[in-house]
Amino acid sequence: MTKQDNSLKITFFQSLLPILILVLLLAYNVYIYGDNATGGANQFALIFAGVIAAIIGFSKKIKYEDMLEAVVDNVKSTGSAIFILLMVGALAGTWLASGIIPTMILYGLKILNPTYFLAAALIITCIISLATGSSWTTTATIGIALMGIGKALGLPAGMIAGAVLSGAYFGDKMSPLSDTTNLAPAMAGTDVFTHVKYMAYTTIPTILITLIIFIVLGFQFNGNEIQDTSTLVNSIENTFHVTPLLFIVPLVVIVMIIKKAKPLTALFVGTILAGIFAVIFQPEVVMKIAESKVFNFNTAYKGVMNAMTKSIFIPSGNELLDKNELFSAGGMGGMLSTIWLILCAMFFGGIMQEIGALQKISNTLLTYAKSTFGLFASTTVTCIFFNGTASDQYLAIVVPGKMYQKAFKDKGLAPENLSRTLEDSGTVTSILFPWNTGGAYQSRTLGVATGEYVWFAFFNLLSPIMTLIFAYFSIKIRKLKVK
Repeated sequence: MTKQDNSLKITFFQSLLPILILVLLLAYNVYIYGDNATGGANQFALIFAGVIAAIIGFSKKIKYEDMLEAVVDNVKSTGSAIFILLMVGALAGTWLASGIIPTMILYGLKILNPTYFLAAALIITCIISLATGSSWTTTATIGIALMGIGKALGLPAGMIAGAVLSGAYFGDKMSPLSDTTNLAPAMAGTDVFTHVKYMAYTTIPTILITLIIFIVLGFQFNGNEIQDTSTLVNSIENTFHVTPLLFIVPLVVIVMIIKKAKPLTALFVGTILAGIFAVIFQPEVVMKIAESKVFNFNTAYKGVMNAMTKSIFIPSGNELLDKNELFSAGGMGGMLSTIWLILCAMFFGGIMQEIGALQKISNTLLTYAKSTFGLFASTTVTCIFFNGTASDQYLAIVVPGKMYQKAFKDKGLAPENLSRTLEDSGTVTSILFPWNTGGAYQSRTLGVATGEYVWFAFFNLLSPIMTLIFAYFSIKIRKLKVK
C-alpha cells in the first residue's frame, strides 16, 4: 500500500510554524542559559515544537500512531550513534586514566608552537580522517588530545575546535572509507570514485583557504604570551607516568578503522586496552580515581570502571592545567545529556516528517529552481534545512538526493554535480546545529559549545558557499553525455 503524501494536506505557513516556534525558543534559551542551554532547556524546546507540529497533524487527520511510528523510526536510525557516544565517553575516561591523552599533550607541548598550532591541528586531523574515513573517530581520539594541547598553549577553545572539526570533516568528505562519501553518490546515481574526484574541485580550494585563515590567526599567538611550557611538562610528568608505549592504544584504534572495523568495535577495543594500560602504567592515578589508599584487584577494577562511567578529575597541581580542566572526563554518564538532546531532536524531526512539513518546504524551494544556479542553491538550502530540522546528516543527504535527482537530470547535469552538492552542504553543516546528532556529538566530545566553535569551523562554513560560487560562475559543472 502506497503511503499518502501528507505534504498535500498542509500549507507552507503551517509547515514553517513549528520551526519558527523552535527557533524563537532556542534563541531565548541561549539568552537565558548561555552555553548551558543544552542541559535541558533546548531539549524541552524540541519537544514543545514537536507537539505543535503534532497538533497541526491532528488538525489534518493524521493519525497519532503514524506520527509516533515516524518518531520511533527516527530514534532507531540514531541507535548506533547513541552507542558510539557512550563508548566515546568511556574511551575518553580510560584514555585519561591510562595517561594516553596526557602523554599526547606532553609531546604536543614539546613539539608544537602556539603560532602554527592551529594549522598543524588542521593538517593532522585531515590526515587522520582521510585514513579512517570518520570525523567522529578523529575527534574522539586525536581531536581530544589536540584540544588539551591547544588549551595548555593558551589558545581559545572555540578556535582549536574549529581547526579540529575542519580537518576532521575534510576527510569525512573525501575518504572513500567514509559512509557519507559512499552515501551521496548512491543517492545521486554515480560511483564513489567519480564523486571523490569531482568533489576535489570545490573541496581542495576550501581546505586551502581554511589553512591560510588558521595560519593568519596563529600569528596572534606567540611564545611570549604563553606560560613557560616546561612548567606544564613537569606538572604532567609529576602526575602521570609518561611513556611512548601508551601510543600503542591509539595506533591500534586507527589501524582497526583503516582496516574497516566498525567504529563501535574499534572504540570498545580502545577502551578496554586503555583500561589495561591504566592498571599497568598509572596505578597511583587509578588509586585516586577509586578513592583508595591501597592498590589491589578491587581498586584497579573500581578505578577503571569509574573512569569509563563517571565524571573524573585528576588534579596536577598546576593552576593553568587544573583551571582548564585538562585532566577531566565525563565518562559514559557525561554523554547522557547529549543523548537526551538527540532523542528530543528525533521526536521533532519525526513528527515534522510525518505531517509532510519538511516535504512541503522542500517542494516549495524546488519550484524556485528555474535556472541551473537556482537548482544548486535550492539543493544547498534544502540540505542545510534538513540538518537544522530533521537533525541528522544522513537525512540531509538522502532526502534532498532523492528529491533533486530527476531535476538535475532534466537540466542535463551529470549526477556527480548533485552528489558533490549533497556533501558540500549536507555532510559538513551538521555540526553547525547543537541539536543535530553531529553538532551534539562533536560539542560533547570536544567539550566546546556549538556557539563557541561554529565561527571557527571555516571549512564547514565555506563548503556550501564554495559550491554555490562554482555553480554561479559555471565552473566544473559537468553536463550529461549525449548518447
